Formats: sequence, structure tokens, C-alpha cells
Amino acid sequence: MEKIHDIMTDKVDSCSLLDNVFEVAVKMKELNVGAIPIVDNDQLVGMITDRDIVLRCVAEKNPPSSKVEKIMSKDLVTVTKDMDAHEAASLMAKHQIRRLPVVEGNKLVGIVSLGDFAVHHLTDQKAGEALTDISESSNQIQH
Repeated sequence: MEKIHDIMTDKVDSCSLLDNVFEVAVKMKELNVGAIPIVDNDQLVGMITDRDIVLRCVAEKNPPSSKVEKIMSKDLVTVTKDMDAHEAASLMAKHQIRRLPVVEGNKLVGIVSLGDFAVHHLTDQKAGEALTDISESSNQIQH
């Protein structure tokens, strides 16, 4: 069975609590990513996604100079490097999330995303179904 350390990305850029939403958005653009972990003294304290910026900043008419703490998600689901990849996929499905920060204690050491699972061709049918459920439910348009 594959472990998270076999499929995770271990070179993860992050922002700090000193950064503002504009700086996070610029970093997302430069790196071509949809999420940036927020760290404070090497400790993972939050995560900001492109969706967070749209819903919690732009749609609520907050300025781009807003502190990241104002819009970041703080209640994070995380995994460790030694966790079974199928277990992590089930967590993603259960919580309807596309990315999981990988931590040792509270220190950010990597990130694993839906794309990582796809690239590594997880063969467990249940994990594949779980990941499909995430994609289908997040692609539904609310009228």
C-alpha cells in the first residue's frame, strides 16, 4: 500500500500571517496553484484557496490588503507522511476537500492533492470512487 510520502509534494511554498490577501493571490498566480498554506514560525496555522479569496474577500467587498487571517480556513484536516494513501483519500471524500496539508506535529512538510492521487494511479476502487465523489459534488452548480 502506498503511503502519503510516496505521492505527496514536498516542496510547498507558503505565506505567513504577515502577508495580505493580495500577496497570497500573486503567489498563487506565480506558482499556478489554487491553494497556499499559511504558516507562523514554521507551524501550519491555516490555508487559503482561490475560492476563499473569491467568497470571503471579493464577494464580501473586503480589500485586497486584508490580513490572511481574516479569510483563511483555520480548521484544517491534515495527514502525516506515514498515513496510508487510501485512508487520506477517504478523508478527502468525507470532508469534501481537494488538498491535504502533510504535517509532522504542526510543522508543514508537504501537501497532497487530488492530482497526486490521479498521477500515481491509486488502484483501490473505493479510494477512486471517493475521489470521484469529491469532483462530482464540487462541480454541481447551485441555482
